Amino acid sequence: MTTHWIIGPGAIGRLLAHSLSPIAATTLLGRRALPEQQALSTPEGEQKVQPLNILTVAQLTSETHEPPTFVHITTKAMVAESALAGITDCISPSTPLVLWQNGFLAQPRITQAWPGPVLCATTTEGAYLTGDDGVVHAGRGHTFVGDLNNQHGALAEELAHTLTQVGLAATKVCDIRQRLWQKLAVNAAINPLVALNGVRNGKLRADPYAQRVEAVVREVAAVMQAEGIQPPNGGQGNGMSGEQAWLALVWQVVENTANNKASMLQDVEAKRPTERGAILGPLIESAKRHGLAREVLQGLDDELAEIEASF
Repeated sequence: MTTHWIIGPGAIGRLLAHSLSPIAATTLLGRRALPEQQALSTPEGEQKVQPLNILTVAQLTSETHEPPTFVHITTKAMVAESALAGITDCISPSTPLVLWQNGFLAQPRITQAWPGPVLCATTTEGAYLTGDDGVVHAGRGHTFVGDLNNQHGALAEELAHTLTQVGLAATKVCDIRQRLWQKLAVNAAINPLVALNGVRNGKLRADPYAQRVEAVVREVAAVMQAEGIQPPNGGQGNGMSGEQAWLALVWQVVENTANNKASMLQDVEAKRPTERGAILGPLIESAKRHGLAREVLQGLDDELAEIEASF
């Protein structure tokens, strides 16, 4: 039986734990103790309650445990490295890691620093917490798994098969870097604006937000071209410029997630630090490196920094 450790008992962490527990030895790790009995609401409205093996990192480091087959890091991007550092004494340096973060900050850093295999996952599964003992699986999506250097295809295939087996549809891909940048581009056009304005995704279609979305996409499209990231949906192959293709994708996501409250908006409402460093940071850095315009992206980052400083 495979053994999965999941660091970070947030929405995706708990959804993974609920899904994997019936077929694998699964341990959910966090900073503080949580109730063992955990509830899951499925997209079909079914309610399930099951005991999950939940430990604090302090408990883990004070006991001996069977080595994990996979360690999933499901924390926010800005604490992924410190979360990993908290358990490195408990695992072999050859242990495969799976990174579930938004943006493109933790993935290249950990891939470079960790001696063992590092897989990256990008998912459209929808989930949110309902307190210390519950998670809602709000909508079924798809997960893509791969590694940045395309060296661990068999491992990615094994994980994708396991996830699919437990009801989280997943596919192994060779272009995970491309997919992470694509998701980053969409997140950058949506998350900061909804967080700053306190609105759900669908409101971005209306004035005065739509023009700001277009301004963000203009800068993002130039960065994507400089980074060699192909425009979505065929881009120029269907008569659209790269910028038009990126904007079409953003509006498609806005429509598909119209009633969603983005995680960055949830963070602002809860007066928590946002993932601006993982989402806007790589774009701003790339724009600097390539000598591209970045005033709009930098402005969003500055506005979010000001809000965070007020917490």
